[in-house]
Amino acid sequence: MPLKILQFVPESLPTFRADVAVLFGKYLPRHGVECDIVGMPTPASPDTPAAQGFRSVRSGRFRHNRIARELAFQWTCLRALLAATRANCDAIQVRDMVPTGLMALLAARLKGIPFYYWVSFLISEGRIERARSSLAQRRTVRARLVLCKGLVERWLLYRVVLPRADHVFVQSDAMLELMRGHGIAAQRMSAVPMGVDTEVLGQQSIAACRPAGWESVPLLGYLGTLDQSRQLERLLDALLIVRQQLPDACLLLIGASDTPSDVDELLDYAQRAGLADAVRVTGWLPSSQAWPLLAGTDAALSYFPRGTIGDVCSPTKLLEYLALCLPAVGNDNPDQVRVLSDSQAGWLTASNPAAMAVAMTEILRDVPAARARALAGAPYIEAQRSYRVLAAELAQRYRVLAAA
Repeated sequence: MPLKILQFVPESLPTFRADVAVLFGKYLPRHGVECDIVGMPTPASPDTPAAQGFRSVRSGRFRHNRIARELAFQWTCLRALLAATRANCDAIQVRDMVPTGLMALLAARLKGIPFYYWVSFLISEGRIERARSSLAQRRTVRARLVLCKGLVERWLLYRVVLPRADHVFVQSDAMLELMRGHGIAAQRMSAVPMGVDTEVLGQQSIAACRPAGWESVPLLGYLGTLDQSRQLERLLDALLIVRQQLPDACLLLIGASDTPSDVDELLDYAQRAGLADAVRVTGWLPSSQAWPLLAGTDAALSYFPRGTIGDVCSPTKLLEYLALCLPAVGNDNPDQVRVLSDSQAGWLTASNPAAMAVAMTEILRDVPAARARALAGAPYIEAQRSYRVLAAELAQRYRVLAAA
């Protein structure tokens, strides 16, 4: 008999988050774990979003007013909770939403249904950090309200929701240790890191290509968001050091930012550093275009800022680089340390530009040797970080919890 999980997520449906769509929609059903998902609607989505492999999908109608949209979403959540019974729901799970988590916790206790909470990101800490940064620049009412919301939600999460959850899922071993510091018992937590859908990547036939004019230069690549919070200026600083030995080295940034000014500021930084002709930004591209460009680079870069929030994340891009057997450089984010140390398929560095530049230069000086070393990436990812493997482990955890 399948296990049925009623899961609430903050993402719009249909979702493009792999740890929701791929893990819960594609792989867990193969192990008899089915998911009824409740999430936010998108402006362009129909009244009934694509199923994506879920047992059922609820998102309601899109409202253009932000407050109306949030109230409508909470009403959708409440209706789903009221309809939940032990007969149609083996567990209620909330992801990264403290108020919804509190509401779901109360409903689960009243109905005698197990309640799980999934922490994929330190939402409250991120909100507090952004609000304090805004207040340091300009003391607005909105920033004060955001700060208050973050502080209240952080208190509720660590004092009320997590201590009373039957189980807590976190994104990394580092996050598990952080939660232990908040008093959550280790035996009531499970770390489920990010993974790769190797069935999809393994089926792709990628013909490497290079941007016009850069066919023969030493080429570094980065695939992902260009948000200011990622501190990608450090990659430019590293490129400057690399160019002291390899003057033709260039950097291709495949991605964009939801805040266009972040990209403008990054390119302005490159121009001030004398790198205007050595850095290009493609904008967002479909994978059919992005992967060939990345495969055409000599080294793929995965820089993730260090700090309380960043250190507990599980970066995905490094996993994808390794799955595609690309020479990869990753800084010492704890999860990247584990992946690179265990796989021995890439280059692990400190988070400063000088250290990253040493690894980049080593690869660019002997690309064939670097590509030979990178061949160890794909089997490691398949065995340790494929969603096929992660789903099997998570399904077993759910069954153990259900039997308790």
